[in-house]
Amino acid sequence: MKIAMSASGKDLDSNLDLRFGRCPYFIIYDLDTEQFTAMGNKGEGAGGGAGIAAAQQLIDEKVEAVISNNIGPNAFDLLASSDIKMYKGKNIPCKLLVEMFEEEKLDEIKESGPSRKGGF
Repeated sequence: MKIAMSASGKDLDSNLDLRFGRCPYFIIYDLDTEQFTAMGNKGEGAGGGAGIAAAQQLIDEKVEAVISNNIGPNAFDLLASSDIKMYKGKNIPCKLLVEMFEEEKLDEIKESGPSRKGGF
C-alpha cells in the first residue's frame, strides 16, 4: 500500500506541510517495501486549481491514502471519487506519521476543508 504525505522537504525527517495543494513536496511511502520517494508538487506554483493538480498527481502515482491537514473541496472530491482515503496529520516529521498511520492513530478526514482562494 502506498501512502502520500504533503511534506515540507524531501525526506522522512521533514515535517508534514499542513497545506495540501500548495505543499512543496509529496513523500510517497510504500508500506510493503518500506521505501519512499519524494517529488515536487505540481500544484505548488499553479495560479489556480492547485488542489486539483496535486490530487491528480497522487492519483497518477496510485496512492491509496493521503496524510495532510486541510484538503479543499475540489481536491477532496477528486481523491474521494478515486477511493483514496484521507487522514489528518500534524506538523511533525513524516516518519512519525507513517508509524501513526500503521498503528491506526490518525483520524480519517470525512469532509473537505475550506476553499483556499488566492494561494494561501
